[in-house]
Amino acid sequence: MPLRNRVTPLGELIPAPARGLVYGNRGCLHDAGGHIRRRYAVRRWIACRLEFKGWQRGPMMQPGKFTELFFLDEATAFAAGHRPCALCRREDYDRFGAIWAGLHGGEAGADAIDLRLHGERVDPHTRGHRPHTAPYASLPDAVFVLVDGDPYLVLGERLLLWSPSGYAGRRPRPAQGTATVITPPSLVEVLRAGWADAAVPLLHPSR
Repeated sequence: MPLRNRVTPLGELIPAPARGLVYGNRGCLHDAGGHIRRRYAVRRWIACRLEFKGWQRGPMMQPGKFTELFFLDEATAFAAGHRPCALCRREDYDRFGAIWAGLHGGEAGADAIDLRLHGERVDPHTRGHRPHTAPYASLPDAVFVLVDGDPYLVLGERLLLWSPSGYAGRRPRPAQGTATVITPPSLVEVLRAGWADAAVPLLHPSR
């Protein structure tokens, strides 16, 4: 039975057999029996390499340890509200931080980044994912939008339906109108600034 540690673009945790291309965590979310009990435990939501310096991980979801999470790709991690890890992805983190500072008047450091991101990704009333709206025409590639309750990736003139194993259904991207955007506003702007493949893939090859 797959563990419930695959993250959707909406930040939900689901069981799925495919591992994905990006690893990460948001604190310890499981109990001693390995059952998910909370959506997040800390504000530091990070996206990591699958492998780093040959480190060997023990069994998943060990009692009292952080919950190992997996994402299809970095676009999915961004949509859920995660940012690059400062340890295993130092070059990416530094580049991300430079873009972030330019977008936010010199704001810098993991604490400031995580505080702002937390306000953008979590609805303070429901504690669920916090979408926002923007014109379809304004959205850069690799942003996620919600269409009829399903997450779709924006890529050129198309919208690609997300699934745990890759992108499946395609539909035309509307030329006009307003989108319900899943990716937090600051991460939309990071993508608009030209974020691309780095230590982890931005987009799964199924695109």
